[in-house]
Amino acid sequence: MDTIECMRTFVAVATQESFTGGARQLGISTKLASKYIARLEKRLDVQLFNRTTRSVSLTDTGEAYLQRCGPWLDQLDEMESVIQARHGELAGPIRLTAPTGFGSRELVRALRLFQKSHPKVQIEMHLSDQHVAIIDEGFDLAIRFGALQDSTLVARKLMEMRIVVVASPAYLEAHGAPTHPLDLADHNCLMQLTTAEPNIWRFLIDGEITAVRVNGAFRANSPRAIVHMAEGGMGIGRCPHYTALPFLQSGTLKLLFESQESAVSSLYAVYPPSRHLTARIRALIDHLADWFSDGGGYS
Repeated sequence: MDTIECMRTFVAVATQESFTGGARQLGISTKLASKYIARLEKRLDVQLFNRTTRSVSLTDTGEAYLQRCGPWLDQLDEMESVIQARHGELAGPIRLTAPTGFGSRELVRALRLFQKSHPKVQIEMHLSDQHVAIIDEGFDLAIRFGALQDSTLVARKLMEMRIVVVASPAYLEAHGAPTHPLDLADHNCLMQLTTAEPNIWRFLIDGEITAVRVNGAFRANSPRAIVHMAEGGMGIGRCPHYTALPFLQSGTLKLLFESQESAVSSLYAVYPPSRHLTARIRALIDHLADWFSDGGGYS
C-alpha cells in the first residue's frame, strides 16, 4: 500500500474531521480510508486520531504530524508538476467548484479545450450555488462571481460580465415596452435572489447611477430560471448577459435599456496561496484567463 496515499488520506480525514468526509474528498470508500489510516498508524507506531462513535479528532501526535505532512505533500506535488512541465506534458487531478448554471455550460466550453490540450489532466468539477470553503472541502480552485470574501485566498479576475435587462416580444406586446427605467415600477419584474438587493436595479441615468425599486411575483436564486421565465413572457428580468445570450440571438428575448446599463459582475478564479499551486493548476488558471479575457463568446 502506497505510503503517500496513506498520507493524503490522513490529511483529508484530518481536514474534514471525518473518515466519510475525507473519503468523499478523495473519491474513495470510507472503508478504504480507514484501511489507509490504520496502515499509516501501524507504520509510524502511533495513534493519529481519537475515534468515538460520533467524532474524529487528532491526537497531539496527529496534530504535529499534520503540520509537517501537509506542506510535504504540497512540495511533492510541486516537484512532480515541475518535471511534467519540463517534459511539456501536464498530468494529475484538479478538483474545482463553480456555480451550477455557469459551470454546466460556459465553463465546460473552456475546460473542454484545456483537456484536449492536456489529456492526462483529470478534472473533477463540483457544481454548487452555495459558497464553498475550498480549502476545507479539498478543492484546488473555485470559479466565482463577485468579490473575494476570504482573505486567506487569492483571486484572479477572469472577466467582467454585463448585467442586462430583458423581456420577451410577447410580454412587451401585451404590457407595453417601458421607455424609462422608472417605468419598471409598473411592470412585473423577475428578481434574482443571489444579488444583495434583488428589488433594487441600478441604471445610468443622466450620467449618474440611479437605484430603481422594482417588484414582481417571481423570485429565484438561479439566473437561468429568471431568463426562462422572461422568455416565457412572464415578466421583465435582469440577469448576467451569458444567460440571456442564446435567447437574444434567437430573438425570443429583447434587450431593454442597453445604453443605460450600469452593472457588471466580475468572474474570478479563486485558489489557495501560490505555494499550493501545481503547474497543472497554474496552467488551467492561465487558460481560463486567456479564454475569458476574449469574452468567452459572451461579451
